Amino acid sequence: MREKEIEKYLVNRAAEMGGRALKFVSPGCTGVPDRLVILPGGKIGFLELKAPGKKLRKEQYHRIRRLWDLGCWADAADSREGVDLFLKSLSTGIPVPARAPGMLETEEEP
Repeated sequence: MREKEIEKYLVNRAAEMGGRALKFVSPGCTGVPDRLVILPGGKIGFLELKAPGKKLRKEQYHRIRRLWDLGCWADAADSREGVDLFLKSLSTGIPVPARAPGMLETEEEP
């Protein structure tokens, strides 16, 4: 499965839940997550998508950790299951381990 397929799945699932998964870019700020996910009730999170088994780049890892430090919902997913767990966690407000094992490891350890 390719990253684009996982991204399309996220967009469709968010829409089915009454929300949006907007492409997120921040000029001059590398490593920001791919998608800004907005669900009903003002629930907002950031999700970095990867092809199965691909690791985060070092700056992506640090950007997600910084978002956590700010109290944001932020994570990475490399599968449909990872997307579903992230959406469940965001929608319920209950932390669910959304990442695949080792997903928040980087190409080079932080």
